[in-house]
Amino acid sequence: MGRSRGGLTTKIHALVDAKGRPVRLELTAGQAGDAPMAARLLDTVAPGATVIADKAYDTDGIRSFKAARGAWANIPPRSMRKATFAFSRWVYRQRNLVERFFNRLKQ
Repeated sequence: MGRSRGGLTTKIHALVDAKGRPVRLELTAGQAGDAPMAARLLDTVAPGATVIADKAYDTDGIRSFKAARGAWANIPPRSMRKATFAFSRWVYRQRNLVERFFNRLKQ
């Protein structure tokens, strides 16, 4: 558990497959950032895979990590980004599988 302004909190980071089933879960303190956990989650992703993540995971480190492993990162760029990256809104819609996983977990 970590301390944040809201009190004691914990974050759950999840890697799910194309059907929304969990592949790997990691817990961190609530005040910890999202991007540092990505390398631990993504090291098991197969070459040629498509990684869909939200803006919190838009860092140069994550993009180069995935490119070195032959995967494509479909992550929307943060508003402060000056460079542009290949991004498909249609593919990004599939991220709802992760959201559905968290919904099932909460229920």
